[in-house]
Amino acid sequence: MKLAVEFPSVAYRDGPEAVAKLARAIEEIGYDHLDIFDHVVMGFDTPDREPNRYSAKMPILEALMTLSYAAAVTSRIGLGTEVLVLPQRQPVLVAKQFSTLDTLSGGRARVGVGIGWQDSEFQALGESFATRAKRCDEAIELMRACWRDEKVSHQSAHYTVDTMGFEPKPPQGVLPVWIGGNSDPAFRRIGQLGDGWLASQITDAEVAAQAIGSIRRHAEEAGRDPMAIGLQAMVAPPPRPGDENAKLYYADHDEVARRVGALREMGFQYAAINATAIFQAGARGVDPMIDALGKLHDRLRKEVGT
Repeated sequence: MKLAVEFPSVAYRDGPEAVAKLARAIEEIGYDHLDIFDHVVMGFDTPDREPNRYSAKMPILEALMTLSYAAAVTSRIGLGTEVLVLPQRQPVLVAKQFSTLDTLSGGRARVGVGIGWQDSEFQALGESFATRAKRCDEAIELMRACWRDEKVSHQSAHYTVDTMGFEPKPPQGVLPVWIGGNSDPAFRRIGQLGDGWLASQITDAEVAAQAIGSIRRHAEEAGRDPMAIGLQAMVAPPPRPGDENAKLYYADHDEVARRVGALREMGFQYAAINATAIFQAGARGVDPMIDALGKLHDRLRKEVGT
């Protein structure tokens, strides 16, 4: 089973070199993939909004800039988003950013996308929240055309590209697109368009089986190989404000190992460790996080192997 780490933006507080040090350490410890969370802005609670999932003051480094920074100081580890809110970004530009990341990292990029949940963020970026699902589907098709075609042309409800060149192409060719989400429309999107599922709210084996079954059914209906769709699950998301018990989760390495073992039994090939939650569990700095990630990696390899 492969092990990923969702990179903690909070590392910036120890300085730029500490961010580089942590990225190098994650690779040197032996993790297989480095992912990064995406939001551009986070809304404060107001009377006309649903309560926010996270604090508006939560530090979030820009995802693709941070991955590029990590690419420059690593040589092996995979690099991806988990997940990029695709429909609040211009897809041809996103395709170029990921193609450049793949080129400069030597073919290590993985594209993780989702449709997003924060209306106010879309508003701040000048994009429609209401049409985000449809635009996400169209954007995935458009990005693949950019990575694949010599002369890129695309016509859909929201995007038009007419006979454009797009170079350099990614070394991997058409980049793998993994999709997040936990709804029936998300499972349809993954089955029809995704190379993998980035899961974050798996509660038990029955929930996992239903979701994976739905994804594979949609893949079969689309004429795709359902067994070729990869599966990654977050071990535990960042604790919500005020959830003190959740903040202690990553302090118990045996519990995390049991969870990773359970995810493997459910069929997941990747388990993602949330390093921000490790910070919240008490590793209050880059050096303590590196120490915790090293010890946790040793424990997880004993549980699930290499």
